[in-house]
Amino acid sequence: MLNIDSIANKFRLSYFIFALLLCAAFVSIFLYAESRIEQDLVKARLLQQLELSQEKYGDQPIYVAEPGIKIYRYDKAPASLQAIANDTVQETSVTVNKSSGAGHADLHLFAYTQDGQAYILTYLENTEMVMGNYPVLAIFEHLEDIFADTLKVAVILSLLIAAIFSQLSSKQIIKPLLDLKRAVETDHHNLSDLTHLPSEVGVLAMAIDEKNHKLEQYLKREQLFTGDVSHELRTPLTIIMGASEVLASQLDADSHLNEFTNRISTTAKETSEIITALLLLSRAPEKLDAPQTSINNIALAEMQRLKYLLRYKSVTCQIIAEQEYIAYVRPELLKMALGNLIKNAFQYTDDGEVAITIDDEKITVTDTGLGIPEAMMPLLYERFERLESQYKDEQTILSSEHETKHKVEGSGLGLSIVQRIMSHMGWQLTHQANRSGGSTFSIYYK
Repeated sequence: MLNIDSIANKFRLSYFIFALLLCAAFVSIFLYAESRIEQDLVKARLLQQLELSQEKYGDQPIYVAEPGIKIYRYDKAPASLQAIANDTVQETSVTVNKSSGAGHADLHLFAYTQDGQAYILTYLENTEMVMGNYPVLAIFEHLEDIFADTLKVAVILSLLIAAIFSQLSSKQIIKPLLDLKRAVETDHHNLSDLTHLPSEVGVLAMAIDEKNHKLEQYLKREQLFTGDVSHELRTPLTIIMGASEVLASQLDADSHLNEFTNRISTTAKETSEIITALLLLSRAPEKLDAPQTSINNIALAEMQRLKYLLRYKSVTCQIIAEQEYIAYVRPELLKMALGNLIKNAFQYTDDGEVAITIDDEKITVTDTGLGIPEAMMPLLYERFERLESQYKDEQTILSSEHETKHKVEGSGLGLSIVQRIMSHMGWQLTHQANRSGGSTFSIYYK
C-alpha cells in the first residue's frame, strides 16, 4: 500500500499526476483539432454539393446526392433539424436501416444562408460514400486513425517514462535527507559534512547542528549542576546524620527526645537516597545497571515510612501480593516512584483504604480519596500542577473545615517525577478513576 506521508511517494505521485494532466491536455487539443478539421472538410464538401446541385437541378426544395448527402431548403427541413441547426457543423447520432438491420450512424448538419435563402445541409457519414466520393475526407479519416493510435502509444509511454523518471529523481532528491537522517542517528559524527551544502538540506543540517550543540551544552550544565549539588549536599547530610547519632548516644534510652533524633537521622538518610536517585536520572538509561530488586520490600518500606501521614485519619492501608516479585531496576528509582504514588494516596485520602497490589506485570496503588477532576487530566503529569488549584478553578464550594482538611503541602512535582522515572526506565504509568471515588495508578514494569 502506498504511504502518502512519505516525501518520496508524494513527489512520485505529484509527478505522475502532472504527466497525466499533461497527457490529458494533449489529448484534448488533438480531439479539438480533429473535430474542427472534420467540420471544415464536411462543410466544404456540402457547400460544394449545394453549388453543384443548384447548377444541375435549379431551385429545388430538397437536393439529394447519393450516398448520404441531403440538402433542405429551411422551410422544407424536418422540424427536428430546424430546432438544432446553426451555422456551426454539428454531429448527432441517428438510427438508420442497413442490410444487416437497424444501426447507428453520425449525422453532420449545419445551417447556411445564400442570397437570402436559408438551407440546412446534412451528411450521413458512410465509409463507402467517403471513400468513393470525397477522397480528401477519406484521407483525413485514415490519418485520424493513425494519429489516434499514435496518441495512445504516446500517452502510455509518457506515463511510463514519468513513473521511471519520478522513481529515479525522487531517490536523488531524498538522498540528502537520508544522509541527514543517518548522520543524526549516528550521534551526528557526519553531520558537519552536510552543513556546507548550499541546498535546503545544508541549512537544515546547520540548524540541527546548532541545536544539538546548545542541547549538549544544556545537558552538560544540568549534569554538572546535579553533580555539584549532590556533592555539596552530601557533606552537610553526613554531618547531620553524625550529629544525630552523637545526640542519640547521649540521651537516655527512655528519653522522649529519641523520637526526634531518629527522625532527624531517618530524614537525612532519605534525603541522601533522593540525591542518589536524582543523580541516576541525570545519566543515560543504557549506562545504568539494573540489579534484582524486591518490589515487595520497597513497597513495604515506603508504606511504613509514610504511615505518619495517616496518623489522624481513619484510613487503612495494605499490600496485596501472592508472592515476592522481582524487577530489574535501581532500587533508588523504584523507591522514589512508588513513594510518590503512596504519598499522594495517603495525603488525599481522609477515610477509606489505600491498597498496594503487586503482580507479575504491574504495581497498582488504589485509594478512596478525592480523585482527580476531569479538567485536570490533561495536566496530570505537568510540573507544579496541584489538585487544590484545580478545585479552586472549578469553584467547588467547600466549608472552611473541609478546605483545611484537604489543604495538602507540596510543590506539584510528585507525578511529574514519577512519569520521568517511568520514561527513564522504559516502564509505563497509567491512571484510572474509581467508580466509588479515588484514583488508581498502575506502574507496568514488564
